[in-house]
Amino acid sequence: MIMQEPPFRDPAAPLHDRIGDVLRRLTIKEKLGLLHQYQAPVERLGIGPFRTGTEALHGLAWLGPATVFPQAIGLASTWDPDLLHRVGAAAGDEVVACHHKDPAGAGLNVWAPVVNPLRDPRWGRNEEGYSEDPWLTSVLATAYARGLGGSAPDDDGPPAVLKTAPTLKHFLAYNNETDRCTTSSNLPPRVLHEYELPAFKQPIESGAAVAVMPSYNLVNGRPAHLSPLIGQVLRAWAPGDLLVVSDAYAPGNLTGLQGYHDTLPEAYAHAVKAGLDSFTQDDDRAEATLGHLRAALDQGLLTEQDIDQAAGHALAIRFRLGEFDPATPYDDVTDSVVNCPEHRALAREAARRSFVLLENDGLLPLRDVRKVAVLGQLGDTLMEDWYSGTLPYAVTARAGLAERCEAVFCEAVDRVTLTAESGPVAADPAGGPLGVGAQEAGLFDVFDWGGGAYALRSVTTGRFVSVDGTTLVNDQPGPNGWEVRQTFRMEERPRGTLALRHISTGCYVGAADDGVLCLVDDADQAVWLAMDVVRSGTAEAARLAAEADVAIVVAGDHPLVNGRETEDRLTLALAPAQDAVIRAAREANPRTVLVLTSGYPLTWTTGDLPAVLWSAHGGQEYGHALAEVLFGDADPEGRLTQTWYRSEHELPDLLDYDIIASDATYQYFRGVPLHPFGHGLSYTTFGYTGLRVRLDGDVVHAEVTVTNTGPRPGVEVVQFYTHQQRSRVKQPLRRLRGFEKVRLGPGESRTVELRLPVSDLAFWDVTRGRFVVERAPHRLMVGRSATDLRLSAGFEVEGEVVPPQRGPLRAACHDAYDAITFVDASRSDGDAVRSDAEGAWILFREVDLTGVTTCVARAGSTEGGMITVRLGDPLHGPAPAGFPVPRTGRYDHQAIPVSLEGVDGVHDLYVVFENEGVTLTVIEFGAGA
Repeated sequence: MIMQEPPFRDPAAPLHDRIGDVLRRLTIKEKLGLLHQYQAPVERLGIGPFRTGTEALHGLAWLGPATVFPQAIGLASTWDPDLLHRVGAAAGDEVVACHHKDPAGAGLNVWAPVVNPLRDPRWGRNEEGYSEDPWLTSVLATAYARGLGGSAPDDDGPPAVLKTAPTLKHFLAYNNETDRCTTSSNLPPRVLHEYELPAFKQPIESGAAVAVMPSYNLVNGRPAHLSPLIGQVLRAWAPGDLLVVSDAYAPGNLTGLQGYHDTLPEAYAHAVKAGLDSFTQDDDRAEATLGHLRAALDQGLLTEQDIDQAAGHALAIRFRLGEFDPATPYDDVTDSVVNCPEHRALAREAARRSFVLLENDGLLPLRDVRKVAVLGQLGDTLMEDWYSGTLPYAVTARAGLAERCEAVFCEAVDRVTLTAESGPVAADPAGGPLGVGAQEAGLFDVFDWGGGAYALRSVTTGRFVSVDGTTLVNDQPGPNGWEVRQTFRMEERPRGTLALRHISTGCYVGAADDGVLCLVDDADQAVWLAMDVVRSGTAEAARLAAEADVAIVVAGDHPLVNGRETEDRLTLALAPAQDAVIRAAREANPRTVLVLTSGYPLTWTTGDLPAVLWSAHGGQEYGHALAEVLFGDADPEGRLTQTWYRSEHELPDLLDYDIIASDATYQYFRGVPLHPFGHGLSYTTFGYTGLRVRLDGDVVHAEVTVTNTGPRPGVEVVQFYTHQQRSRVKQPLRRLRGFEKVRLGPGESRTVELRLPVSDLAFWDVTRGRFVVERAPHRLMVGRSATDLRLSAGFEVEGEVVPPQRGPLRAACHDAYDAITFVDASRSDGDAVRSDAEGAWILFREVDLTGVTTCVARAGSTEGGMITVRLGDPLHGPAPAGFPVPRTGRYDHQAIPVSLEGVDGVHDLYVVFENEGVTLTVIEFGAGA
């Protein structure tokens, strides 16, 4: 007798019907089991376990050796969506192969790409993102996600069966690691709609990404995991079901660090109603989470319909991955694809095309070079970051250059001895404890990773000093792990001595009674150490540089030190010791090339360098790619996707998310950057001619002719920007609207076109809560970067004129502000503003008060206070109304009516808070009887 398969196993049935069939067959306990990262099997229905969350940011990560591509910021610097699609496809293949080998360890829901716009380069996770421009981010993220998901490059939509299920990280307004679980990102409506949301829109709307992960932070006072925008915006964009997965341990923060709810059943119920479908909590121990969800159901905080909706989203992704089909297109993928020759070649291509030539006086490409000196801490090593796979092999800068010519090398670090009052410090030759009082001083190499973070390597063992429990040992290959335990700060002490302070724990290095170095809590117990330099790194670098035809200084960051997940940077400056090596090499040999390798912009102090080349950490093929670019086998194709500022002092506060008010990113920055957004030199030159712009209905058409005016083939990234020249609001100085990468031989020309829908010129009108295209003149500009714009032309747009506003005036939808914070109007929805100081204000421009005689403010304060309405000026303008604000609870905003006298016509209206801690949600006007 042949058993008939249930309807949910019929691939020809509509997805909605298949999901509904499963849900009807599941008990409530089984449905709840689908709401955790580790979804429980339902053996009676033949449904296996499922796990969300395989990391694949720039290749398969955390699951052993796999092809390691350049970091995400490096992939982005190629400005090549096709390349990112191919890298995503390769990473997706390796995820599938690993899944077939170990289904429990490698799930098909991948947590990539990261689409947070890179607003501030000090963000510890800068290397995970693509660009400070949200549109460019969306283009590149869509390409990478389509590759991960199995779409062909020319497909209009997602494939019938997904290869993997890409997840966008991290929603929303997340660019700080400092107190990331407790800080709230102030997000005015224009910044939300014009800057933050667009990065998410295209990947979701196109179907390339089928899942989203909320971020750890709060946004306008409400935890991002509870954001109403999940349902109101993200799911409205999605062409199908959108899975929403929590970040690791974030659900527990709702009652813990964030204290937003009193009980976990209450918090988890709110999360599910807000749109969260999968709880990443307590690793693979789902019992507690499911117990809290069951309690929420029993307490009436959730309904079974709520559970069905969340479970349905989880099931939809599993159906789309082909889990319940007889076969999928990916069943034959084996682990032979992992680090296969094709993927190694792709890693090399991606690394080569990601290099950005920042400066060049003609030294590059290298010619007639027989001997190079490779200098610096990064010259003969490759770094893995937190989201890397394990490098299957490593072609370093030294190795890559040694294949082309004679390459001499030194790390250019100081070799030192450490001596305490009771004797010298030595390392156990077996990698064990460090001790004081040895007969002979041990030798240590000192690595400066910037920001005051140092690592020490024992010369005896070749291993780095670390902390095992509280004892100092020397047994590690370098800084590593989630909690890096191999870095120290050096604090000055009397008579030229120093104390070592362990960065991870904050403890000092002291000595036990037996002389073993160990951690102590009290600074007074720290051992005072004399550090004597036995061999100078800068002197050695200078000597080798002087003897070589060319000096190549490879400098940069360690991805796990002085800026990473959980740790923001305080400075953009290169590590001082590395900076000194550059200076020494340049003085010894004028033919010095600086090769920067970092996940973020850097600054250095040595001027007049003949050539500077940058890349992100480039993966396993870095050295081959570097040699190909340095020797001119390939034109440097990369272009910056971030502004490189001259100093961190040009940046606003790390927690200031209002890029418009703070003049941040290339769109609003008014200074002269070290290197602008879009910058990157070629080994040839390009000319721009014949820019033509016309408006045809609802589309702006532009074309320009680009010519290779130099002697060799080259690659140009033609960039189009616009600027609205008249507006009701502050407009960007320039905004990227399109780009095209062209490859041209000497003397070759090509016409590059732009087709820009007029609707893309819209800005968010806070007065009416929608996008608006204004009637205004615009300027279209084309060139090599955001500031190297070769040609421009004007055009006029016949759009709307924003009329005066009559209200209600929502406090969060103001035109300008001073000393206020955005807060949640209620736990579930809405934004309000709260005063941070006496005299704080918000401005509403052009408010029509014709015929208005009454005014009602909805406000509250735990201490009470006063709000004054002033016309034209926040200090001295006429004050037709004042609102005495009563003492209230946090969300208990009271309606406070007052009469208005002697007002008429259109005015700029300032709402002035006379006290700190007053919350306002809305002001409404009316006419008396």
